[in-house]
Amino acid sequence: MISHISVSELRAIIHKRNARKLSRLNKLLLWLNYICIIILLGATASKYISPNNFWMLAFLGLGFPIVLLMNIIFVIYWFAQFRIQAIFSFCAILLSAKTCLGFIQIDITNDAISKNDIKIMSYNSMLFDLYNWTKNKESRNIILTSLAEENPDILCLQEFYTSEEKGDFNNIDTVTGLLNAKQYHVEYTTTLRKKDHWGIATFTKYPIIKKGKIEFNTSANNICIYTDVVIKTDTVRIYNMHLQSIRFQKADYKFIDQVKNDTVDTQNEVEKSKNILRRLKIAFVKRAIQADAIASHIENCKYKVIVCGDFNDTPASYVYNTVRGTLKDAFIESGSGFEQTYAGKFPRFRIDYILHSKELKSKNYHHLSESITDHYPIISYICFK
Repeated sequence: MISHISVSELRAIIHKRNARKLSRLNKLLLWLNYICIIILLGATASKYISPNNFWMLAFLGLGFPIVLLMNIIFVIYWFAQFRIQAIFSFCAILLSAKTCLGFIQIDITNDAISKNDIKIMSYNSMLFDLYNWTKNKESRNIILTSLAEENPDILCLQEFYTSEEKGDFNNIDTVTGLLNAKQYHVEYTTTLRKKDHWGIATFTKYPIIKKGKIEFNTSANNICIYTDVVIKTDTVRIYNMHLQSIRFQKADYKFIDQVKNDTVDTQNEVEKSKNILRRLKIAFVKRAIQADAIASHIENCKYKVIVCGDFNDTPASYVYNTVRGTLKDAFIESGSGFEQTYAGKFPRFRIDYILHSKELKSKNYHHLSESITDHYPIISYICFK
């Protein structure tokens, strides 16, 4: 039996259906939403694909936090209108959840620190401000005071500088004296006048039984060293690394500042943008090769490991995912909040890390709130399970 519907009722049904149709603005926003979803999924996939094979995905990974935020905003926007479109970005966010954890954490462990825990500190010391980039004559003293106050058991310094001359810049003598860490492992990537050295350094209060390095085929100040130390009756290998930098020049930073302040000179704008993209691409590819070499070395290590360093890449990168492998991330295990370790002009994301074997446990990961250099020192307490 067919029921009869009055004209007024039919009009009401049509009006109700039309009311649920997307407006022109919502249609436009939906297409923008689709683009953000694709970028987010591409950024998530960038962890698993080497830039050496497909470098374009690495650019998406660099912008992961931004595109994640945009998708969260879309979820809120569609949900506020009770529209099913909210589920699209929500599903994309779920697929990227593991990557999200590398950027933001809520620590509910609240583990107490004991005297038996190993205090680890990793810091890009920017040569102790050798060239007075900060325009502050006291910068070196401030850095050294910070190291002395923290007094870590193991200190990994990247962009390390020392001079064999007696005086202010004999940083090996200064650091060992401040920390009472007589054991150290230093490797140089550049030496001038046979007495001025640039490189990387690991200082420790534990006995060192072996030292080694993984060299990269690059003219830059990039290297990875490993140091085997005896902690009680266990041998632990400490990896300390500084991976390929983007190597921006003054002109590049000036252009970035102009973009931020909306004062870009349109003349040569395209060429300047291309130059920045080119530097990023080169760095992505070189870091991927370096990460592969380090991951292979860690995989063949028979000891428990602690990995520290300036990776120059975010948790959404192939480099981080490759070096980490099956290791634990101290920030994910015991950190809190939205983590950023880079304090320079380029997007202030997390690019410095402390990783460790599953047999070890991390506590109270944090970074110091102030820094003289363009990196924040990061700290974690490590103990044996």
